[in-house]
Amino acid sequence: MYKLIGADGKQYLSEEPGTLGGHRGQKLYGRLDCPSALRAIARPTGATYIKNRVFFKDEQTALAAGYRPCAVCMREHYNLWKEGKLEEALK
Repeated sequence: MYKLIGADGKQYLSEEPGTLGGHRGQKLYGRLDCPSALRAIARPTGATYIKNRVFFKDEQTALAAGYRPCAVCMREHYNLWKEGKLEEALK
């Protein structure tokens, strides 16, 4: 079972893994292969980052839970989010 974050921000168990990873403290989400997240995990303090790691089924769920796109791995979506146009673009 996988632990995912739902649109209500609460954790739930899923038989399918999440498609996006995020950070609880920074309230952001991105691709599972995000270079920024992988660097944070590789640091000597990476355990702290991992402890705050969360996963989402999809982008709509991450947004509904109050997270924003990563400016590194999801630059286009981040720019749309800053302009307040991301949710409309995802419809």
